[in-house]
Amino acid sequence: MQKDLIKIHPDVQRAINQNKPVVALESTIISHGLPRPRNYEAAQEFEQILRDKGVVPATIAVIDGVANIGLDAKGLDIIANQDIAKASVRDLPILAAKGISGATTVASTAHLAGLAGVRVFATGGLGGVHRGAQETFDESADLSVLANTPIAVVSAGVKSVLDIAATLERLETLSVPVVGYGTKIFPSFWLRESEFTLDWSVDSADEIAKIMAAQDLVGEGGGIVVANPVPADKAWDKREHDEVLAKAFAAAEAAGVRGKAVTPFLLGFIVEASQGRSLEVNLDLARNNVSVAADIAIAWSKLELD
Repeated sequence: MQKDLIKIHPDVQRAINQNKPVVALESTIISHGLPRPRNYEAAQEFEQILRDKGVVPATIAVIDGVANIGLDAKGLDIIANQDIAKASVRDLPILAAKGISGATTVASTAHLAGLAGVRVFATGGLGGVHRGAQETFDESADLSVLANTPIAVVSAGVKSVLDIAATLERLETLSVPVVGYGTKIFPSFWLRESEFTLDWSVDSADEIAKIMAAQDLVGEGGGIVVANPVPADKAWDKREHDEVLAKAFAAAEAAGVRGKAVTPFLLGFIVEASQGRSLEVNLDLARNNVSVAADIAIAWSKLELD
């Protein structure tokens, strides 16, 4: 193939070379997770949160077959306003060979960020083990990729439609550290808490940076999950959340939805049934994760300079 398959934005490359703070951002939340035109506004807002803290944003997507680590205005417009594929790691070589565009998931964003040398990544919620996975074997590639990619992922836990217990068990099996950011309770995306406690928590970005450095030396070379709860005043009311979730599962059962179609069905139903409330919480927790990721990237760059 005559063209390069990875393109690092000059601002991102310069920051990496000079050991300046950089945070990776996924593009699937923009292309598939938010409605137009709010998705384009959110993409710009997430990047601006980083810039306001002196951090270089590296939104990642595949544009015309080339994995872009950092997007220009045209690239942001493509992921926000064109119908493009949702690309996990296994899809990357196919998009490259066909020369088509795709929005990167948590797994493919982490993978590409790792190849470029970006060490911190902010997302909304991590993928995980799906309910009923003992029959469907439906498990997100996010988990296995994190086991082999040296990156710290800031996430508001996993969505409550997933099997949180099984997800935490898989992360343990894969030797991926899960650290609560100011909490000992694993968050469940729209809610600040799940029923599952964590072994470890930290209270500062500096501590996360030190864990990253130690992971490089004595860990298995994989990533770290930073479990960051949505701010208390932005969280979804638990009673309303539970009612809507129960209706969503009942609707999926009644419609006979199975396998990979279940989660998109549930999430679409939840947005409709909550009259957009779930969407607003999604945006709030994503903003919060981007802000925390910025602090971690700054702490990491300072640690590397010492």
